[in-house]
Amino acid sequence: MDTFSLWGLHAGRLARLAALGLVALGLSACGEDKTEAAPEIRPVRTIVTTNRAAGEAFSLTGHVEAENEASYGFRIGGRVVERLVNVGDQVKPGQVMARLDPQNEQNAVRSAQAAVSAATASLTQTRNQYERQRQLLARGFTPRAQYEQAEQAFLNARSQVEDAQAQLQIAEDRLGYTELKADTSGVVTQRRAEPGEVVQAGQTVIQVARQDGRDAVFEVPAHVLGSTTGDPEVQVSLTSDPAVTAMGRVREVSPQADPVTRTFRVRVGLIDPPAAMRLGTTVTGRVVVDRGPVIEVPASALTRLNDKPAVWVVDPKAHTVSLRNVEVLRFTPATVAVAEGLKPDEIVVTAGVQALHPGQRVRLLGASGAGARL
Repeated sequence: MDTFSLWGLHAGRLARLAALGLVALGLSACGEDKTEAAPEIRPVRTIVTTNRAAGEAFSLTGHVEAENEASYGFRIGGRVVERLVNVGDQVKPGQVMARLDPQNEQNAVRSAQAAVSAATASLTQTRNQYERQRQLLARGFTPRAQYEQAEQAFLNARSQVEDAQAQLQIAEDRLGYTELKADTSGVVTQRRAEPGEVVQAGQTVIQVARQDGRDAVFEVPAHVLGSTTGDPEVQVSLTSDPAVTAMGRVREVSPQADPVTRTFRVRVGLIDPPAAMRLGTTVTGRVVVDRGPVIEVPASALTRLNDKPAVWVVDPKAHTVSLRNVEVLRFTPATVAVAEGLKPDEIVVTAGVQALHPGQRVRLLGASGAGARL
């Protein structure tokens, strides 16, 4: 056999081997395609949704004030000569807190006393004359006109005595007004006049917090105020010592917002406050607002669909997942409260949400309740 024949035979064998290799590769590729086309079942962790009572808690910082405060001022004007109390002092009913210069009022009293004495002397004289004229008229020794004149003088003198006594009482009252006295027990919270200062009638000189109650005062934003309904209880605690607490109820809400902060002042009446809650101390108020039943899911279950919050929900029959939008009521780093979009006894994926797509089959891990039956 010549050289060309041997070469042709060798070339034919090589061609057949190459063809067999291509067929094997094609079969192998077909096998791989069939493996990739098989549906993938993803293991996921889930929970079964349940309704639970939703209580949203709000905390605000405020301070303690007296439930009632009295502003004391002199009933007459004058120059302050004494201020006998300072801020923080305890006062009792009848205690003198400040005095005005009493000189003018003392002079007025002496003048009124002199007027009373003069009127009394005149009354005595006219009474004696009236008695004489009455006796003479009875015996017929004096004309009736003279008797009536003596009677009128007596009546005028008696009226003058009554007027003088009234003026004396007024002068004595004004002298008493030079002393500023407390009419209830309490604590001095402000002083607004110093000795030597001239004050007007009614001007506040001393402010006293009465001891008949205490309020916790808070500046509350409008959205928090609007979320509370009814008459919720407020738990108040000392900011410096949270173990010191007292319960209270809203006693007064300002009808108008502060023009600068746009908050509303709320006064919470404290029920049997401890002694540590002194006036002016900083406190923290906490109130829980009932939102009705909601569904809570772990924060890891939350994803997005159409730029809105969503969760993966498992079909218990087909073992497939679908993405559903939900409305979030509130959230914390651990949980999400869902207001709308979920119902009780639905299965929600809580782990593995990043690798899912709609219609994908899943295998449940750590399921409970309805999920355990799949």
